[in-house]
Amino acid sequence: MQHSAVPELAHTHTRPIHWVATATALAGVVALSSVLQPDHANAAQAAGPAPGTAHTAVTAPDPDDVDFPLDCGPVKAIVVKKATGDLDGDGHPETVAVVHCDAPMGTPPDGVYVLTRGTDTGHPRVVATLVDPKGRQTVSEFAVRDATVEATLLGYSTSDIPSCCPDVTDRATWRWDNGTFVRSAPAGAQSV
Repeated sequence: MQHSAVPELAHTHTRPIHWVATATALAGVVALSSVLQPDHANAAQAAGPAPGTAHTAVTAPDPDDVDFPLDCGPVKAIVVKKATGDLDGDGHPETVAVVHCDAPMGTPPDGVYVLTRGTDTGHPRVVATLVDPKGRQTVSEFAVRDATVEATLLGYSTSDIPSCCPDVTDRATWRWDNGTFVRSAPAGAQSV
């Protein structure tokens, strides 16, 4: 078998102009691909952000930015406990705050308030009072779990009992139902 000699082809030798043309073509493809994007998918999306994407978190209302409906005279109202959770199922967290007057002596009664962000200003505001301080109760245990507010309240069987020594223990839960918080006592609640 005889091999014939292949003539040398001009396009098989690279010259600087070939590299410039290749780099220009590649840059054009990259630039064009950033401008032309495929249409967004119309498939149903799962709740929550897509994996790998950032989302803006909705923050719970800060109880330090609220004027509570509490008459403390010359002392100020202080937040002693707080918990957050989406209590009404709207996707935005509420804050539940246990607040009392910063009394120099004695055991000041607690108020338990639900806070949300105002729709017009975004500033936190009180939307419900779960425990009114006029009831002379203090909160010993407190939590928000599964859209339910849970508290152990210490109180008094009569007005003759000194405020240092509560003699009644009441466990209560509150749950959002038809536009209001409904209170119930869990099974096993008892007085001391």
